[in-house]
Amino acid sequence: MDLLPLQVGLPYLILSGGILLVMLLVAIKRTHQVAFWSTTLVILLTILAHFYGWNRLPTEGLELFDQTMVDGYSYFFNVLFLIAALVSAILIQPYLERNSENREEFYLLLLTATLGAMVMVSATNFIPFILGLEILSISLYAMIAYPDDERPPLEAALKYLILSGVASSFILFGMALIYAAYGTMEFWTGTANSPIEQSYAVIGHILMWGGLAFKLSLIPFHMWTPDVYQGAPTVVTGYLATVSKGAVAALVLRYAVETGFIKTDDIFTIISIIALISMIGGNVLALLQRNIKRLLAYSSIAHLGYLLIAILLVAGAKSQFATETVMIYLAAYFLISLAAFGVVSLVTVSQENASDSLDSYEGMFWNQPILAAVLTLAALSLAGIPITIGFIAKFYVFAAGIEGTFWLLIGGLIVGSAIGVFYYLRIIISMARKPEIATESSFEVPRGGLVTVVVLGISLLALGIYPTPLIDLIQSAIALSGTI
Repeated sequence: MDLLPLQVGLPYLILSGGILLVMLLVAIKRTHQVAFWSTTLVILLTILAHFYGWNRLPTEGLELFDQTMVDGYSYFFNVLFLIAALVSAILIQPYLERNSENREEFYLLLLTATLGAMVMVSATNFIPFILGLEILSISLYAMIAYPDDERPPLEAALKYLILSGVASSFILFGMALIYAAYGTMEFWTGTANSPIEQSYAVIGHILMWGGLAFKLSLIPFHMWTPDVYQGAPTVVTGYLATVSKGAVAALVLRYAVETGFIKTDDIFTIISIIALISMIGGNVLALLQRNIKRLLAYSSIAHLGYLLIAILLVAGAKSQFATETVMIYLAAYFLISLAAFGVVSLVTVSQENASDSLDSYEGMFWNQPILAAVLTLAALSLAGIPITIGFIAKFYVFAAGIEGTFWLLIGGLIVGSAIGVFYYLRIIISMARKPEIATESSFEVPRGGLVTVVVLGISLLALGIYPTPLIDLIQSAIALSGTI
């Protein structure tokens, strides 16, 4: 009996079984602590299972059921998703204690959403693609609505539910047309046999890319982003910004490489325009914000625009350097976003009348120097300042743009980054400015959350100064990847 599929697929089995275990434990003993610690244990065991399977991965990865590819690429992103889930579980605990009576279900939703993301990033077929996407999306609908008795989360969840449902419909209809053209559910690199089938394929890919652009909140499909980011609990916002967008971006890269459809001149031009307006438009709109969560929402639009530069290169030329760029950029974006939203979450949960306005962060350097230092590192990383991981990520994107001779996009990257420096510095200046009206000198921060954001902050600085371990890990993952 060949045990290799079982060995490399062990992380998926552990997480799936862990979801059932947490559900049973909560049913037997319905307490917040049981749900939290069992969830944490499941996540840690799943991460360890990836280390176990890593040394057993074949050089070209392993295809399971002719629908998913388990390889170094999927393993790398799976661990990122699990780290984000672990951080979210730690940070959400004090929030749920204060704001919700139905606490235990949140952890089940968190695990289920993470499983959906892991399925997506391994998909080489439309069936696991849409199943993973919907498992992730449906879990997020409920997570955004926590707590269930406050208007902003419910309003944000309703907006995301309706608009995300529309985007999923576009993706499904696009899949149907592509199936009508090629007669297969697999990501396909062939050509249609007749003009009508070719038309089906073109329209299907356009519909799919439109739906995926919504999931990535690229302009002009971005309108939901600031409202959902502002209305959702801050921890969920951080999870949405990282796992949801990261899973879709990783899927887009695998899909673009396998289909080769992005090489079409018209599609390439359209995606390039979307990338350009997202880079500049996202930064300009962020510049106008005084609410930190809306500011970070528009900032995320710009950063996904930057990422498209590398995706365009790897889809057009299948460049290993471009693949490395996508993975480094997403890893950096995960760490930065988790650190930034982690600090905002701790500020929100630690104060009775906390506000997301930048004005409420005045004096933080004097009241909460540790949180202020972490948020400063996150802001500097987002701006791409040297000795932070954000600089390494932007340098890679810039180099990928040069390799692909995308001069217009490089110009957009430079202009967008220059605009971004202003509003990122505004966050730092707000924290350094002493408030005109005397406020409470300090507030108590949950210890687990404080340790978590400090570790994230240190990682932003450490990987910015010495990124070699991360680069070596990514290169090893690419060497164990089949279709990337």
